[in-house]
Amino acid sequence: MRTAPTGQVLYDTTATRASAVVLRAYSTSFGLGTRLLGGRARRDIEAVYALVRLADEVVDTYRGPDAGAELDELEEQVARALRTGYSTNVVVHAFARTARRTGIGHAEIDPFFASMRADLTVRTHDRESYERYVYGSAEVVGVMCLRVFLDAERRPGDPRVDPAPEAVAGARALGAAFQKINFLRDLAADSGDLGRAYLPGVDPAHLTEDDVRAVLDEIAGDLARARAALPLLPTRARCAVAATTGLYDRLLADLAATPVEVLRERRVRVPGPVKALVVARAVGGVLADEAGDRVRQAGPVRRVRRAVAR
Repeated sequence: MRTAPTGQVLYDTTATRASAVVLRAYSTSFGLGTRLLGGRARRDIEAVYALVRLADEVVDTYRGPDAGAELDELEEQVARALRTGYSTNVVVHAFARTARRTGIGHAEIDPFFASMRADLTVRTHDRESYERYVYGSAEVVGVMCLRVFLDAERRPGDPRVDPAPEAVAGARALGAAFQKINFLRDLAADSGDLGRAYLPGVDPAHLTEDDVRAVLDEIAGDLARARAALPLLPTRARCAVAATTGLYDRLLADLAATPVEVLRERRVRVPGPVKALVVARAVGGVLADEAGDRVRQAGPVRRVRRAVAR
């Protein structure tokens, strides 16, 4: 008979479950991708997502006069928890446990909070501040997820291995692509509700077809770099990332087909049934590629065995 967890185990478990609740409440697309992961990787990705969402809520939803102080306190909680492995904030506690095990550190966390802080003061971005914002708000989050995926393959007692530069470049590119797609999708809310213009040189109130085409070209380059690194991921992570990328691909296609006057007014969404179909196709593609690789690799082996038998 299994006994119920108590003490530290109970607290750790509760913190983990809290992060899962945050992800389910805020993201359908990301949530669909995480379901394809193994238990450990899924829980760690939920912990990363929940912390990112917590910071987003401070700058996007609360936006009170002391929002800067609230963000500072959250960052300090994370820094303390990285040192101690404990926090009274259950989302921070779950994130710190993940970060300490997977190798996520200040190289990723500090730029992230810098970008969140920029949301409190910067209303219009130039090219330099835009690239810095995308790096901190999205590219380093991609690197956090990469560390989670690789750690999920590590056996107890094995040393932690830093990701290859090519894998890091792919993770950063994918994070950047997702963020830029979000900029187009959320253009109306960002400019109307939050008073922000993320895309450099673009006036949201006078968005043009040329503006959209330039952003789409930029995203296409990011996605190409991300796809080149996809084979470096473990199989289950590859399925999850392919599924999430497929959903964003579909959103990107819908954005490209949407008139600019509509993009200025409302958010473009992908219907739930379409999301399920996209995920199924993406996973099927990854598994088919892997099966093909096994067949191609087995061919030379069979030929050698036949030669030896003769």
